Amino acid sequence: MSYLCSQIIIYDLEMKTYQQLWQSITPLYEAGEAQAIVRTVLDVKYGMTLTDIICGKVNELSADEERKLEEIIRRLQKGEPVQYVLGEADFAGRTFHVEPGVLIPRPETAELCEWIKKDATENKGITEGEKEENTIRILDICTGSGCIAITLGLDIGGSEVTGWDISENALKIAQGNIALLDAGNVKIEYQDALKLAETSDTGRWNIIVSNPPYICEKEKADMEKNVLEHEPGIALFVPDEEPLKFYRAIAEYASSALKSGGALYFEINPIYEKETREMLEGLGFKAIDTKEDAFGKQRMMRAGKS
Repeated sequence: MSYLCSQIIIYDLEMKTYQQLWQSITPLYEAGEAQAIVRTVLDVKYGMTLTDIICGKVNELSADEERKLEEIIRRLQKGEPVQYVLGEADFAGRTFHVEPGVLIPRPETAELCEWIKKDATENKGITEGEKEENTIRILDICTGSGCIAITLGLDIGGSEVTGWDISENALKIAQGNIALLDAGNVKIEYQDALKLAETSDTGRWNIIVSNPPYICEKEKADMEKNVLEHEPGIALFVPDEEPLKFYRAIAEYASSALKSGGALYFEINPIYEKETREMLEGLGFKAIDTKEDAFGKQRMMRAGKS
């Protein structure tokens, strides 16, 4: 038998355990996604590279490590997102701690952050006086894990960022991520996004951003089961009869709380792009613009305050 043939036989035998792992979750995931999920688990939990997997390192786990891996696979088989199983999610080049009490950060939201960062570097929404002070005051409403607030705080020089949320669990997780990522210019506070009219923050912020609940109940039928069963509904859904419930409350607050020349940014439901734009126009916002996400959907909106 040639050396090459020997290597191929060994490769097949040593990959058997890895194959069993990813195949065990294929009822829920397609093969390619299942393989990616298992490779991520083996990397994060056991420090295995793809080369390690190919060389059969999966078969070298200790009995305790095998038991822990079996528990992870059981959770994945029940549809629990891998980010919750591992307790972390990658977002905009950083790794954030996540738990079932907060949404898993999405790439579309990272695109929104990139838009804001680009505008900030071009000094949009910043007065001449603030340029001299080198301070950009940013508010993230419905902050969740803090991924938006922390990303903007770390990537926009001279920024002071505040994140608001109503969920005590989310506030704790976001505060933990501030410590984890050493975001000393970011703070987290309790605030109800639907009761912002009770605050008096005239001209306080240069930038207000929010990724609020925006999925209507009627859209549940089109959603993935693992999202419905594991991610917090309070951060996802709005009543069918009030699709702009959060947008209106936040925009009404922003109409006075933004500094002159400031900007309001939303992640939006593409279905209600027209209605969201009209609502903002009705509140006196100018220069309203939208951007598509990587999937070609109108997912982001920016509105300026004159």
